[in-house]
Order: sequence, then structure tokens, then C-alpha cells
Amino acid sequence: MPKTKKAKPGKAKGPKKQYQQEEAVSTSSRTPRNAGDLPDEKGLDFARAWAEFPDPADDEQVFRCDLTWLTSRWSCVFGSGCQGIQAGRADDGCCTLGAHFSDEDDEKRVAGHVARLTPDLWQFHEEGTTTGWTQTDDDGERQTRRWEGSCIFQNRPGFAGGAGCSLHILALREGREPLETKPDVCWQLPVRRTYDWIERPDDTRVLQVSIGEYDRRGWGPGGHDLHWWCTSATSAHGAGEPVYKTYRPELTELMGKEGYDRLAELCEQRVASELPLVAPHPADPARHP
Repeated sequence: MPKTKKAKPGKAKGPKKQYQQEEAVSTSSRTPRNAGDLPDEKGLDFARAWAEFPDPADDEQVFRCDLTWLTSRWSCVFGSGCQGIQAGRADDGCCTLGAHFSDEDDEKRVAGHVARLTPDLWQFHEEGTTTGWTQTDDDGERQTRRWEGSCIFQNRPGFAGGAGCSLHILALREGREPLETKPDVCWQLPVRRTYDWIERPDDTRVLQVSIGEYDRRGWGPGGHDLHWWCTSATSAHGAGEPVYKTYRPELTELMGKEGYDRLAELCEQRVASELPLVAPHPADPARHP
């Protein structure tokens, strides 16, 4: 598994451009879609429970974690109820736009794994190896190539090697975590990591690393135009285990082992409570004591 690097402001990994992770939605003239327009989604604005704690591995950082999201019962429903981000392309899930690389290192790392893909794992192996698997968008940003309406690495339903991301399938075949083979944005979604320098009253500064839900706003103004998004959809909140457990490898990579271990302790305390949860996720099934 790649070594976790210290979080750095300005190096946040995630979607680019019209769905840029750091873009401020408040500058958009778009009108956010209402929950009533999306019967499966619970909307964007609801109470959340946050926990802040020092990074055990770095005294210059603090973590701020959304326990409402991390203890929710969300799970990826790709291929089993996902409605897709573009109307009429449910089979794509969130792969329709392709994946922008976070930096050159991200692209180089993925390239090393692409070189091991074979035609039985990658439906578009011939196309990708002959004419390329990357492209540059209108603003000069590098991303995976879109082919026949979606990411070139997405095997379509009916492919003998399995539907879904061929890089994900490669990882599972080799006994790896998919975060090792896929572009950064692909394995981080729908967890969102952001950074803020906090000025303290004693004139010291600390880097606040926030770990939370990648909701529609996380994509920037374009997020309100997505056909469907899963994080607040009731149909995607039926997992047997909470997010902090099912996303342990990804959260460990984002936070470091010591940071994740502390987060897990706080999440365990929350879910073990016999009292009604403060600020439960509205898309979760009702909790009965």
C-alpha cells in the first residue's frame, strides 16, 4: 500500500474543473435542487456531529471528522441500484466523466498498473493501448480518456471479465486494495478531504484536515446538475457496517494509521451508545434501541 503522506494545503485530491473539490458553491448562480425534486435523496442541509482531535502522528495538524457521515450505513451500490450521475447512463455510476488526475505522480502510478492490464480484464484494451487512455480537457487538465460515453477503463455490462472499473478488478485479482491501482479521485470518493490553516489566539497556526461526506456541493456548482448522487440517497444507505469500517483502507491512507485508529475509537463510542444518536444521517435506516 502506498505510504501516507502528510496532508498539505493546496494538494487536495479530488475532481477538477466544473466539479472542483475546492470551488466555492456560494459563487454560483445555480439554484440547488431541492430534496422534493429527488425523492430518493434527503437533501444537503441537516445537522451533523463533528469530532476534532489532534493528529497523533503530527502535532502541527488536527483532524475534524464528520461522525454523522462516517458512522452512516452508506455503501457503494454500483451495478445494484446506482442511478448514475447522468440520466440514461445508470450503468456508468460516477464514471461517466472519466477521472482527473490529482498530479503527475498520480498519473504515473496509474500508468504502471495500466501496463499490467490484459484483454481479459480490460474491455477496451486494444483501443487504450493503441490510441491512448488519457486525454487533456479544454483547460489543459489531464484525465482518463472518455470512450463511448464513459471512462475507457469502465467495462460495460456483459463483458466476460466483469463489469466495472478494470483497474479495480485488477487489484482484486492481485489481492491488492483498489486504492493502489485506481486514480486518487476514484478511490477517495465519496470521502472528502479538505484543508484549512487555523490561526489560534496565541498566534500559532495549525493545519485542520477535514474528513467528511462528498455530497453534491463537493463537486462544485456542477454538482447540482448531477442526475443523481448517492451519499444522501436512502437506497445507498443499507450497509451492515458503517463507513468508517468499510472504508478503513481509504481512511487510513488519507489520515495515517494513528489518525485512523483514533477516529475509529470515537466512532465506536458513538455507535455503542444506547441513547438515540445525536444528528444521525437522514438517509440511514431508522435506528431502534
